Amino acid sequence: MDDRAVRILAICGSEREGGNTDLALGHAGELVRARGAEFEVLHLRDHRISPCSPCGDCNSRAAACELRDDMPGIVARMRAADGLIYATPVHGFGLAHLMQIFIERAGVGYLRFDRPLANKVGGVLVTGRRYSEGSVHNQLVDNLLLNRMILVGSGFPALLRNTAPEPALDDREGLDALERMVHRMLDMCLLLRRNGGEYPDDPLPSYDRNERVSRRGLPV
Repeated sequence: MDDRAVRILAICGSEREGGNTDLALGHAGELVRARGAEFEVLHLRDHRISPCSPCGDCNSRAAACELRDDMPGIVARMRAADGLIYATPVHGFGLAHLMQIFIERAGVGYLRFDRPLANKVGGVLVTGRRYSEGSVHNQLVDNLLLNRMILVGSGFPALLRNTAPEPALDDREGLDALERMVHRMLDMCLLLRRNGGEYPDDPLPSYDRNERVSRRGLPV
């Protein structure tokens, strides 16, 4: 069995350094490292990610996006991880803009051709005051499923609330959900690694790598 440490990469869509999302990911990192795995946070605020341009050829092109920004390097780090956590605050009753731009550019510009995140373990963390956390969580879950990732069931979704003006981790139920999600992700990563050699067939057939191609290999 592969004896390297399991790697979890968190994609943080918060613009605020030291905010609730950062605190929650810090707690997740402690849990991951306590089990001997590696944990890294990629802060989107530290990277240059261009919004999708008006080129309009996303549905017809056969190669990755040609916009020059940090996305290729980010995607490379995602591909190297065993598990991915998408973490974001709620802004304006919806997805924080950094995370929205990220999933658009990553999905349309880079991930839709071969679905390189297929069978990686995915988790979602959402922080907010009291409104729309579920809607934001659902959007990110849909994105993980679109990319053929494995979403672990861990009880209640990891939604952390804080109505105080200062960042804090006071939501005991939210923290319990986050802890369960983290441990389930690690368990699933280890299970997949232990059993990876028993399945000679590609778990993601060629006809399922791109939803624009039918099962017969023809464009749809």
